[in-house]
Amino acid sequence: MTIDRREFAAVVIGSLTGAVATPRASAESSAPLRVNGDRLNEHLAALSQFGKNPQGGVSRVAYSQADIEARAAAAGWMRDALLEVAIDRAGNLVGRRAGRDAGAKPIVFGSHIDSVPEGGNYDGDVGAISAIEVAHTLAERRVITTRPFEVVIWTNEEGGLYGSRAWSGQLTAEDLANVSSSGLRIEEGIRHIGGDPDRLADVRRAKGDVAAYFELHIEQGGILDAAGIDIGIVEGIVGICQWDVTVTGTPNHAGTTPMNQRHDALLAAARFVEMVNRVVVSEPGAQVGTVGRIQAWPGAPNVIPGRVSCTLELRDLDDAKIMRLYERIRSESIEIGRQNETTFEFSAIEANLSAKTDARLREVVAHAARELGLSTRLLPSGAGHDAQSIALLGPIGMIFVPSVGGISHSPREFTRPADIVNGANVLLGAVLAADEGHWR
Repeated sequence: MTIDRREFAAVVIGSLTGAVATPRASAESSAPLRVNGDRLNEHLAALSQFGKNPQGGVSRVAYSQADIEARAAAAGWMRDALLEVAIDRAGNLVGRRAGRDAGAKPIVFGSHIDSVPEGGNYDGDVGAISAIEVAHTLAERRVITTRPFEVVIWTNEEGGLYGSRAWSGQLTAEDLANVSSSGLRIEEGIRHIGGDPDRLADVRRAKGDVAAYFELHIEQGGILDAAGIDIGIVEGIVGICQWDVTVTGTPNHAGTTPMNQRHDALLAAARFVEMVNRVVVSEPGAQVGTVGRIQAWPGAPNVIPGRVSCTLELRDLDDAKIMRLYERIRSESIEIGRQNETTFEFSAIEANLSAKTDARLREVVAHAARELGLSTRLLPSGAGHDAQSIALLGPIGMIFVPSVGGISHSPREFTRPADIVNGANVLLGAVLAADEGHWR
């Protein structure tokens, strides 16, 4: 028996219209529409074996053998969910599910399964496997949607959103020459997993080509876990701007140069690190600033450092605030340089603009959570996600589930199985609601 998507959507999101309809009685439709939590968590456990490391996490960087094997497993689960699976030119795994209206723009949902070196078993994986599980549930229950659905496993999210930026047209020829964590250039890596970097134009989609995009993800911070909140409704993804900073002084003999005659680049850099922290916390808000890498030359114990290279990263939902903080940091670095006759030079590395989630899709997620009796909280995403790229193509919504202790990018990363199932069921309700058009 085929079940129309309107019947199930009415149960999942009935409060959106003010009334709850009951689907016609049948053996298949008598139970509420829910994902198979056991299968979902079994697939997550199976995925954790690809690139498993001694620390208990995974080292499954993009384009590695572990990544290829994990993608093959994910593709098999996608086929089990009756998705039509293909590898696009950028190397993304795309599983398509037909809708009643073949010409309608698709609802897209998914995440990534590549990891950072010595990463955890939940970052990206929870959203990717939950997306497959949603499709599997719809197939088992024979739910027919109006719009086509596309489940996407994005490639090389951790390296810089390469797969999703190919869709949004942001991937450049210069990007393809970058070296990935696997040691392969991006163009080599894309070929290695079945894509074709010479035909990325085939992948690019235009604004409006995506009716709605949802991404379920672990929070990667500790707000939800500390507050005992079930579901995070993401208000936006922060902008991330990075700079290389070069501090130039004068190398000299460490034993014969008096302290008051030194032009010590490392001393200036140390003052810079402290100043960045002071500037970033000097105004209210959730902005963050980090100096994450630093190196001094010539690097000998008996030589005053003549040159230092470090990084500066600023993140916030307000792009204007990021630039305001940067200008203040740059101005104060000039004053630091005057103290011991050193100079600071800033060179931009990367600039990802912030991406606000769609208010209507936030409401869809909130209603889906409430229908399940789950508590929610609005919060920003301090980490970057593929949703940032897709925001250029259509409205986006993001769902967070708690990260125990706020730990991520670590083998100690953990999200409780029950929270994962909650998130997948919210995703299920949200995509059905979007298909019903209640978000418009």
